[in-house]
Amino acid sequence: MNAKKTLIGLFAVLLGIGLVSFKEDDRNFQVAKNLDLFNAIFKELDMFYVDTIKPEEMIQNGVEGMLALTDPYTEYYPEEEVSSLKEMTTGKYGGIGAAIRYYEAEDRIAIIEPTEGMPAAEAGVKAGDIILSVGGKEMLRGNMKPQEFSSKVSEALRGEPGTSFVLKVLRPLKNDSTVLEFQITRKNIRTNPIPYYGMVRDSIGYLALSSFTENSAKDFKKSFIELKQRGAKSLIVDLRDNGGGSLSEAVDIVNLFVPKGQEIVVTKGKLKQGQGSFKTQSEPVDVQIPIAVLVNGATASASEIVSGSMQDLDRAVIIGTRTFGKGLVQTIRPLPYNGTLKVTTSKYYIPSGRCIQAIDYAKKNADGSVARTPDSLTNVFYTASGREVRDGGGIRPDIEVKSDRIPNIVFYLMNDDLIFDYATQYCWDHPTLASVESFKLTDEDYEAFKKLVKSRGFTYDRQSEKALKTLKEVAEFEGYMDEAAEEFKALEKKLNHNLDRDLEVFAEPIKEYISQEIVTRYFYQRGAVMERLKDDDDLNMAIEVLTDTVRYRNILSAPLQEK
Repeated sequence: MNAKKTLIGLFAVLLGIGLVSFKEDDRNFQVAKNLDLFNAIFKELDMFYVDTIKPEEMIQNGVEGMLALTDPYTEYYPEEEVSSLKEMTTGKYGGIGAAIRYYEAEDRIAIIEPTEGMPAAEAGVKAGDIILSVGGKEMLRGNMKPQEFSSKVSEALRGEPGTSFVLKVLRPLKNDSTVLEFQITRKNIRTNPIPYYGMVRDSIGYLALSSFTENSAKDFKKSFIELKQRGAKSLIVDLRDNGGGSLSEAVDIVNLFVPKGQEIVVTKGKLKQGQGSFKTQSEPVDVQIPIAVLVNGATASASEIVSGSMQDLDRAVIIGTRTFGKGLVQTIRPLPYNGTLKVTTSKYYIPSGRCIQAIDYAKKNADGSVARTPDSLTNVFYTASGREVRDGGGIRPDIEVKSDRIPNIVFYLMNDDLIFDYATQYCWDHPTLASVESFKLTDEDYEAFKKLVKSRGFTYDRQSEKALKTLKEVAEFEGYMDEAAEEFKALEKKLNHNLDRDLEVFAEPIKEYISQEIVTRYFYQRGAVMERLKDDDDLNMAIEVLTDTVRYRNILSAPLQEK
């Protein structure tokens, strides 16, 4: 009887192995078959199609279509674009240190923001300058799309450190414009991951982290130690709008506040290479200092590792709005002809065991769209002290501070470069600014801005008008229009486009964006951060929590269970 059972068991094992082998062979056949089909179709098109096809363009579109079936983070970089990938991961490149973008009014590329202390700023290049030529080569758009044009100019500005060229720009002045030339020597540019840090109250330090690039943990540590030397007894870490970066840098930053040997991230993937455990490797700087971490909907990836693990370990109070929800890890893979593939190889899990990935890209809707995981399908996990946290939807703050929605008019004012142009105009009239703290946009300044807006014949699409138009179409379709005609006329009258009214109703948010643009011209990114902190609900809540020791401890403690 035992021998019979053994034979049956052995047969079942062999059958299982056979099924696995059959499935693997079938999959290999499908891969080979479809690659052959792709190759054959391209050859037939290349030979017989009525017009001459462009091989590189067609194959590129095929690759992009294939990658579109994965996730937004799996990307192919041809040889000429590999440098941009390296810049993302290291924060370094050879160039002049200036942000640029397409400026529609001149059909040229404009300098948006020179980086403090870098060649462009040191040479005297200003935000608002319009690029005419680089190294004697005129920069004209021609038939290129704006994005392609921007890439072309960016490539011309970059180069080997130590090389020099002449940058010719058109500088708009109040009553006229003038052409200026700057002799600029390129250097190694490193994006500063910490645009600003300082004291926001007598004993509360503040540190903004904008990215997780190479050595950002060292920069963070240096800034944190300096804040402690200046008397910081608690700390606010601002991760809002930080899209992430290096996983190892994130772990090293958490390491500053938690003991050595603590597991921060576990990665799980299909292959062994995608699996791993990341623990803190060094002795911490301070495991006791109270910490508040500010987050928002643009806090993603490595930023969520920091905020999520600090929450899971009950090491910080998280304040703001729910984070983006990117729990995917990418690996760089080399390709033939010096190309590179950035491919998602695993998901990461933070100390409670949860993965905060909000979208399952493997489950696409019929139209190809994807949706966030609904809260009802998320799972409960627990922090070190026993507090409930959930997976599948980003990091939910311990204290949620509702953010004000940006009015529609602000988007269009920025898109039409009106805020940008006014800031340029403001700098003509105010060559210097004493300090960020002393700056305030006056009523007279705002009147000048409104005058500029009206002089340009500014109009914009209002969502209320679009919604009303849709409602009228539905009412007509369903036969209600005759009965509701008078009501619709009354509503149209009330919703009539009134620019003066809108500029007054939304004056405060418009002023905030104008102020940030102006301050950035004089004090660069640190000025932009400082200006935003002047009236910041998240910051004020963090200060309130950190100054109330009992409340801070209660937030990080699990609620008592009734017996």
